[in-house]
Amino acid sequence: MSTIRIRRVVTTRQGGASAPPYDTFNLGDHVGDRPEAVAANRERLAAGIGLATQRVVWMEQVHGRTVTVVDGPQPRPVPACDALVTRQPQLAVAVLVADCVPMLLADPVGNVVAAVHAGRVGARVGVLPAALETMRRLGARMERVEALLGPSACGQCYEVPEQMQTDVEARLPGSACRTRQGTAGLDLRAGLWHQLAAAGVAKVGVDPRCTIEESTLYSYRRDGVTGRIVAVTWFEQ
Repeated sequence: MSTIRIRRVVTTRQGGASAPPYDTFNLGDHVGDRPEAVAANRERLAAGIGLATQRVVWMEQVHGRTVTVVDGPQPRPVPACDALVTRQPQLAVAVLVADCVPMLLADPVGNVVAAVHAGRVGARVGVLPAALETMRRLGARMERVEALLGPSACGQCYEVPEQMQTDVEARLPGSACRTRQGTAGLDLRAGLWHQLAAAGVAKVGVDPRCTIEESTLYSYRRDGVTGRIVAVTWFEQ
C-alpha cells in the first residue's frame, strides 16, 4: 500500500476579521461573534489551506464521546459529536478549541484521518478510544496511526478541585498533576498520550503551547468571552 500525504494545520487568533473580544481570527460560530466575521474567517482558512470552503467539515461539539464518519461536505456543523473521521481525500475535518485538547489522527497508509475534541469531560468519558475504534473499523491500524496533540491548557495552569482530579485520573490515568501553586491540576495531554500508547499508537507529536499562557491563542479559562482556534486535518490524493 502507498502512503498518502497528510496535512495538518493549527491556527492562532491573528489575521482575521473579528472585533474584540474575538480579535481577530475567531473560527467559532457559537461564541457570540458576528456571523459575517466568522464566515469571512472560515473562508480565509479554506483559501489558506487550498480547499473550497465547503470542503471543511465542522462539528457541533458537546463534550461527549460521539464519533461521526463523514464522506463529503456537510451543509452545517455535524450535530452533537466530538470527533469526525473520514476516508475522503481533500475533505478537511476540523476541531474548535479554547483550552480543550484538539487531536488530529491519521493512518497515512489506510487513508483515514480524524479530528477529535478532547476537553476534560470528553477525555474522561473516552472520546479518544471511541475515535480510534472508528478509525480501526474503517481500516486503520494502530501501529500506523500518527497523532498530534494540539495546544491546550497545560497542567501547571489547569487547576481543578481535588475530587475532580481524582475522578478524571481514575478514567484517564496519567492526567493528574500539580499546578505551579502546588494545587490539584489536570494535564489532559499527558493522559491522552497514555491512552494513545496503550492503544498501540507510537507516533505522537505534542504542541507544547499552553492556551492560557500564550496570548496568540484563545483561552476560555483566561478570558471568559473569547473566540476559538481550529485544528484541521485532511489528506491529499
